[in-house]
Amino acid sequence: MPARILFVTSTRLGDAVLSTGVLARLIEDHPGAEVTIVCGPLPAPLFRAVPGLKRLIPLVKQRLTQHWIKVFLEVAPHRWDVFLDLRNVGILHLVRARKTYRYRKNGQGLHKVEENAALLGLPPQPPKLWIDEDARRAQIRLLGTRTGYLAIGPTAGTPHKEWAPERFAELARRLTAPGAPFAGRDIVVFASETERGRAGRLLAALPKDQTLDLTGKTDPLSAAACLGHAALFVGNDSGLMHIAAAAGTPTLGLFGTGNPAIYGPWGPHAAFVDHRLPDKERIALETSPVLADLAKVMSLLTVDEAEAAARQILRR
Repeated sequence: MPARILFVTSTRLGDAVLSTGVLARLIEDHPGAEVTIVCGPLPAPLFRAVPGLKRLIPLVKQRLTQHWIKVFLEVAPHRWDVFLDLRNVGILHLVRARKTYRYRKNGQGLHKVEENAALLGLPPQPPKLWIDEDARRAQIRLLGTRTGYLAIGPTAGTPHKEWAPERFAELARRLTAPGAPFAGRDIVVFASETERGRAGRLLAALPKDQTLDLTGKTDPLSAAACLGHAALFVGNDSGLMHIAAAAGTPTLGLFGTGNPAIYGPWGPHAAFVDHRLPDKERIALETSPVLADLAKVMSLLTVDEAEAAARQILRR
């Protein structure tokens, strides 16, 4: 009888991407296992092609903790061989499993990839994406023959994490100018449908004959398939940034109030850039209840700094 794996991960896209490495390791260690995954609706497409997937349970939040009660009722009747709970949900402590691993904050400031792997006593497990044929077909339909392009992710889960559109546009102009690394190449902009207004400010500043707008046209897995054909991704601290890095694309993450030591893009071709402030000043801004103060941290990052970091990745 095949082993049964229960994997509970984040509702947030970025955290879900960073958890895929430990899932891939569990599957590798249990050949032929049947896998059940609990995650949020947004990252759910990332897992649809997981080997041995038996069931995918998108976690739709309800009042109080009713959503977790519903999940418990669905998974409790089974006896699991391996249960990895990256949410450490109280009611799921009642789930029966031969081996159970639960999230616990280690307090050592580890990157999320390292922290997740440490729960299993493993070295870091790099994120893994399972690209299916639907995602490949979407990539061909959306990109055509485009490859080696400059990808930009101008949005983030919260607007105060977003670099100014005019700075993204200036960076794109510099990188695609004659003699620059992307001279004559296309610029492809990625964003969700709900972010169309914010992405539109960048699109309006880019040359129309050189720009492809994929706003609202991809799910996380088809975005991964498309990003696998980019030569560089530049974007804010977001789930899309983590998808780009997991796809193996050279990735530059732009950080303001986030913590890149914990949530930076992971991979041999990934890097981040942020503008360091004196601790006292940074803490005052980051703990301010005023969103405009939070946005000030992101505004300190200059185009010169981002361009230098992008060129360094390309040289490396």
